[in-house]
Order: sequence, then structure tokens, then C-alpha cells
Amino acid sequence: MDLQERIARRRSARQGRTVVVDRDHLSPVVHRPEPVGRGPVLEQLLDTLEPVFDGELPPPVAVVGPAGSGTSAVVTALFDALNEQFGGSNRTIATTTRGGSTDPVTWFVAVDGRQVESPFSLYRALLSSISTDRVPESGVGTDDLRSRLTERLGRPDRRAIVAIDHHDEPETLDVARVRDLLEPVGDRIATVAVGQREPDGHEGPTVTVPAYRDHELVDVVTDRASTGLAAGVLDHGLVRDLADWADGNAHDALAALFGAAVLATEDDADRIEPAHLETARDDVPDDGVHVSRALALSETRQRVLLALVEIGAGDRPIREIAAAIADRSSLTAGTVKRFLYEIADRGIIERVPLATTDTGSGRQPSTVEPRFPTIAFRSLTSTGTQPL
Repeated sequence: MDLQERIARRRSARQGRTVVVDRDHLSPVVHRPEPVGRGPVLEQLLDTLEPVFDGELPPPVAVVGPAGSGTSAVVTALFDALNEQFGGSNRTIATTTRGGSTDPVTWFVAVDGRQVESPFSLYRALLSSISTDRVPESGVGTDDLRSRLTERLGRPDRRAIVAIDHHDEPETLDVARVRDLLEPVGDRIATVAVGQREPDGHEGPTVTVPAYRDHELVDVVTDRASTGLAAGVLDHGLVRDLADWADGNAHDALAALFGAAVLATEDDADRIEPAHLETARDDVPDDGVHVSRALALSETRQRVLLALVEIGAGDRPIREIAAAIADRSSLTAGTVKRFLYEIADRGIIERVPLATTDTGSGRQPSTVEPRFPTIAFRSLTSTGTQPL
């Protein structure tokens, strides 16, 4: 963002007396083009990808780090920068050898595993990134998309570096499965596995992304606040407190900041108060999951989650919660209950046993609790105005 744009944004905010200037700059699901404090990690990742500049494919790479360390942000930023630097209109990298001849065209593609759960969606995500032709969402089969991908990468002068982000989460395709699906073009593709752990049997280089230190997290939050919030609405002391509370997890810090901004806006306040941040911090579960995992669910399941957030679980058993959500929708209680169990199996909500005086042999009743920041989810989901 250039200086003139910064000035214009601040001026507009002061005229409108708004707390939030640009919600995207605050959002925990939006990555910055240049991640703050991650220069050394970017250099290490570039080192592992160095063969591509000589027209060769690198070995399989793993990028690993704890939750909230910015593994996704690092890979996304680097791939976008490489494509923009060398790519032209169709997002390609064309390198040249030391002898001056043209090397193979290489695409850098980051696939979000939270959005890719089937062979069809994998092939479609790859084709959408490496082809200028429109890729249909329906009306074609998986075999057809695989054939299109094989044809696109079939020429000897075309290759792709494919990052599989969040490969180690329960709802995603693991790296071994992705490689099996890409076997027809296996000699044209190198993979980068991005997650909290290496893939099973990984033998290539690994780039480790450490958790943020407190002062680095202060810089991350300050960077987001300086472009996402109006001037003077957030005290720097609150930023330091927020970074200390988040304990190196940038997602938690940004989810709390975003939630506090939402609460301040709903209160029609002209600044973010300590009470807003305290409430927003309490809304971010300890050892919870990224809000984007909830946002990656189907629209119907997101609406079920939104209803769950709105009614609150309290100490009610799942069957009563399902009935209450069904009363607000066109879904049956049985369907809602099935959705809740499915979402719990994914770890996005948690089943919590309820105390009971029943000494019989029946199953102990349980309730469900969100494992994601609900204020951020409520504000970011696009399903809020659509009926169930």
C-alpha cells in the first residue's frame, strides 16, 4: 500500500468516524502480500525451490510450524510473488538458463486443502490456476478434468510446483493421496506439503516456521491495525497485551483483534476499549481451530453453526440443540443432529459430556461447544442472511 492510499484511508475514516477502515486488513483469514517478520523463512523456502531457476523440479518440500505461525501466509505470499514477478497474464514463471535458452514454464500453485476434499475438486483447483480457460464446476466428470490436466502439463516445457496447504487436517486429502491422483503428470509436478507436521515418509528438505515471539506478534498486530483500523482507535498498550495473551499464535491474536473491532462497531463506539478486547479474547478457545475451517464447510453446515452460535448450547444435550436449530429452519432435527456429529468429528466443534444422575447403562448425554472464534465466524460467514 502506498503512502497516498494510507493518507486517503485515514482521512476517509476520520470523516466517517468509523472504527474499521478496511475489514480485510484485519481479517484472520486474509494473508498479507509480505508476511511481517518472516524474511528468514522466505529465504529458506526460496533455497529449497532453487532448482526451478535452472529449469528443474525441486525435491518434495515440507513447510511445518505450530498453529498460528504463518505457514500458509509464507507459502501463499511467496507463490504469489513468484507468479507476479515472472508470470505475466497467465501466472507462469519462465526462467532462462545460464546459456540463455528458454527453460520450461513453471506454475506455482497453492491449493487450500480445506477447500479440496475430492479428486474432482483437486483437479479443478489445479486447472483453474494453470489454465486461462474456464473450468466448469459441474457437468463434467473427474476423468475429464484429469485428462485436461494431463494435456495441459503434457508438453515437456510445462511444469508445476503444487503446495498442499493444511494437508494434515482430518478433512483434507493427504499428500500421499494427492501424489497418487497426480501420478499421470508426476514427472511434471513437485509438491510442497504445508501444515503442522511433515507427511508420513517425507524424505525431502523441511522448512520450519517457528512460533512468533512476542515482539514479532506486536509487529504483526500493529501492521494489521495500522491499515485496518482508523487512527487512534486502539491503544498500543492493548496491542502488547494482546500479543502476550496470544502466546505466539497470530491467528488467535488477529481473531481477537477482529472480534474486538466487530464489538466496538456494534456498540457504535469510537475506539476499541479494553472490555471489547477482553470479550473477544474470551471468544477465542484455548487450543482451538482456525476460523477458516468453519468457513470452509458447506453453506448449509455453516448456517447450522451460525444457529448454534446464536442459540447457545448451554448445558442442553445435542438432541435438544438439534431440535432448537430445526425449529428455526427447514431441516429436520435428525439432519441437524447428523450435521453436528459430522462437524464434531472434524474437530470444529467439540462434544462435551453432561453430568447426569442416571445410573443406567444408556449412553451419557453430551452437548457441543465451538472450537473456533464465533464472533469472527459470525461476521465473516456469507450465509447469515440465507435461511436454513
